[in-house]
This record gives sequence, structure tokens and C-alpha cells, in this order.
Amino acid sequence: MCTVNLITGGAGFIGSHLCEALLERDQEVLCLDNFFTGRKANIQHLLGNPRFELVRHDVINPIVLEADRIFNFACPASPVHYQHNPVKTIKTNVMGALNMLGLAKNVGARILQASTSEVYGDPAVHPQVESYWGNVNPIGPRSCYDEGKRVAESLFFDYHAQNHVDIRVVRIFNTYGPRMLVNDGRVVSNFVVQALCNEPITIYGEGNQTRSFCYVSDLVAGILRMMDCDDFTGPVNLGNPAEFTIQELADLVIELTGSASELVFKDLPENDPTRRQPDITLARERLGWEPSVPLRDGLAQVIAYFDALLRQSNDMPD
Repeated sequence: MCTVNLITGGAGFIGSHLCEALLERDQEVLCLDNFFTGRKANIQHLLGNPRFELVRHDVINPIVLEADRIFNFACPASPVHYQHNPVKTIKTNVMGALNMLGLAKNVGARILQASTSEVYGDPAVHPQVESYWGNVNPIGPRSCYDEGKRVAESLFFDYHAQNHVDIRVVRIFNTYGPRMLVNDGRVVSNFVVQALCNEPITIYGEGNQTRSFCYVSDLVAGILRMMDCDDFTGPVNLGNPAEFTIQELADLVIELTGSASELVFKDLPENDPTRRQPDITLARERLGWEPSVPLRDGLAQVIAYFDALLRQSNDMPD
């Protein structure tokens, strides 16, 4: 019998790539999205596939469906979008998790939570290991997302302990690739779009804060390995352990685009993490997974994507 996968946030950046990967396995996909940040353009090419179904739905409301596996990816993931309506962000994280866990319990589905490196906050431990409890401001501007994801993790493990729900939890570090939004405020998309438009590249702080960038195909491979693993709930870090400063990223984007952009420095946002790097020892040991796409190669794909997108929208001359 064909496996039925329910993906909340399936029309989003990561969710749409996950939909593709599951269809390539000849499995069925139910894509749920309320299109707050997800886009129909991300899954337009899948609509003709008889094993793909699109359902417009907000996960803060219960839904009754049949599924063998549930991937809970519904939530805006960039500060620009999750801070736009912080109450809705918390509702999506908490009520969405409750509704999907209730569904998993009722239909006997395995369920995977897309958690985040933001559960570590501005970490005092470097690189970040899964046993680290984090350093999060519960009342800061990022708390709607950070604490919402932390509560969701708690709910997952409570449903596992109390109701024996078959859970998986992955903590996703900075991910990039085609289908990122032009205006999502993430550093990769910001830098690439600014460089392609020959606009000043905005660096917050002095540019010495670090991030680790994982290409989306590597991330999706890790997610599927986690969902396929029969004896490991997680949480497990999924990300690229190669660490770069923000200025190094900006310099590389300028090099690859041949841009005339100059760097402009502005004040660092409140509670912005100074260092972010995953320890993926557990992913290597339990999942046999590690990323393989170098930053330079992945950026070339993102640059080509945004270049075509900007030309199509007539925002940039030929």
C-alpha cells in the first residue's frame, strides 16, 4: 500500500522540496498550507501529479485526515514574517502542534516536528549539541518563534510519553536554496537580491557573527532519514557544521555575482545570536547523514534562481 504523507506548510520553502522528494519515492502527498508565507508557485508543477493533493488550511484549526506520516512544517521561519504577527506565530507553533499530534494519535501516524536551532537562543555553548538547554529570552522580539518551537518540542515528547505517539524531532539550522522568498529577511536571500540589484549589502553588527548554511537538498535528505529511522525520536541537529562569518558570506556573494555592491553596517537586532553552528555528531551516528553541498556551489544555485526571478518580475534590467 502506498504511504500517505501529510505535510503542513507544504507550499513553503522547505515544505515544497519535501513534497517533491516524497513524490519521487512514489508516495502520496497531502500538502496543507494557509499561504501566509507559502506560495502556490512553489508547488504549481506538482498539481498535475495524481499522488499530490493540495488543501488550503490553517493548522491552528483541527482537521480530520487519513495519513501514515505527518511532517509538521507549518510556521513562518524568518524574523520578518514571524514577528509580523507574533500572537499568530505562537498559535501556529503551539496549537498547530497540538492539532497535528492529536491527529497522529487518532490515526496512528508517525509525526515529525520541524524544530529549529532557535531553541538554543543566543548560545553559551559552541557548537550547539542536542543536550544543551539553550539561552533564550522568553519576552524578547524573537520569543514568539523561539519559545513557540520550544513548547512544541515539549508537547511532542509529552504526547510520546503519555499517549505513545510515534514522534521524531529535528532541529533545523540555517537552510538556503531555491524558492526562498525575496522579502523574507534571511541573510542569504537579502545578500543575493541586494547584490544582483547592485544595491548596498546590509550587514547588521560588525559582520563577525557566525552562521552555518545548509543547502536545502541536504536538509531534506536528513529529514527523510530521520522519518525513516525506527528507533530514534531525537531531537537531532540537522545543519551544515561549516561556520562562516556574515562578512565572509557577503564577500562570497559579491564575488559570485560580480556585483558592484558595497557593504553597509547597521545596528545588530535585539537578541540576534552571535554564533550558530550545529554539532551533527548524533546525526552522523544515528542517521548516517551529513551535508555534502559546499556553500559556494549552493550559492551559485540560489543566485541563478533569484536572477531569473528578478528578471521575470522586471525588477532588474537585462
